[in-house]
Amino acid sequence: MSSSSAPSPTPEGPGSVSGAPNLPAGFTDTFTSRYIDANGIRQHVVIGGDGPPLLLVHGWPQNWYAWRMVMPALARDFEVIAPDQRGTGLTDKPQDGYDPGALANDMVALMDALGHQRFAMVGTDTGLPIGYALAADHPDRIERVALAEVPGPPGAVPQPPFFVPEPLNNRLWHIAVNRLDDVNEQLVRGREDIYFGYEFGIQAGKKLPDDVINYYVGLLQNPDSLRGSFAFYREWDTMMAQNEQRGKQPLTMPVLGIGGDASNGALVGDAFKPLGNDVRTAVIPGAGHWFAEEAPEETLAALTPFLAPYRDRATAAAS
Repeated sequence: MSSSSAPSPTPEGPGSVSGAPNLPAGFTDTFTSRYIDANGIRQHVVIGGDGPPLLLVHGWPQNWYAWRMVMPALARDFEVIAPDQRGTGLTDKPQDGYDPGALANDMVALMDALGHQRFAMVGTDTGLPIGYALAADHPDRIERVALAEVPGPPGAVPQPPFFVPEPLNNRLWHIAVNRLDDVNEQLVRGREDIYFGYEFGIQAGKKLPDDVINYYVGLLQNPDSLRGSFAFYREWDTMMAQNEQRGKQPLTMPVLGIGGDASNGALVGDAFKPLGNDVRTAVIPGAGHWFAEEAPEETLAALTPFLAPYRDRATAAAS
């Protein structure tokens, strides 16, 4: 399929811009929801702003809405492109294609459909392995990449042992559970608020508002979305094998490793130093795992200088 086939319907409901609650003032004046047919699936993407393209890739268990607090400011300098990953939000939820290499190919196809050959990107949580795969597998496409809140791509860097101290176990428990087949859906269905609510609480430096958590949980209360939320984790072994190979060739574009100071902190940037030739570190004060929502101004303060050379070069080339 391609974006030039039959016109897609207008995205609607809570997963879309028009149906999302509590957006920043003026958000819908800048951003719209679109469906783009790319890489064999229909992808939902929120787009707005002027300037060179900037791809924002969310993490688990969220959707594009995770970036809403920083999108308006970024849209002053960039065309901001915030998709829902395969299996998430309003994007299609097929049975396969959830390893980071395949998910990176979704992003490449999306940007192709939008007419963007080269772009910068920011990815957090599951968006970090996707962004790493994109930068490693398609280095000709990525100008700069900021990757957040995972202490290195699993398989490319050493992983924590199975038995870890309680505070770390409480933050990593979901990885092993999410990899299971069937039993997790059976346990979580009808209790999504308990399962995902715990995750939003334990990972936060500053608790997200209840209405925000309820929004995310509400999007997961159907069988396809629940399955899609676990699908990435069920490809963990594939990801580890892929990243072992990717780690043999350093990234050549500038890399910014981002961590919330109440979460992974400087560990993200430190983990990428052996994996890239030009790696910087940003620690977001006052933030845990959900840094773009917990501390949007501080997040922008970290992203703006990192992205400025990309913006300035694109602006000069266009003039």
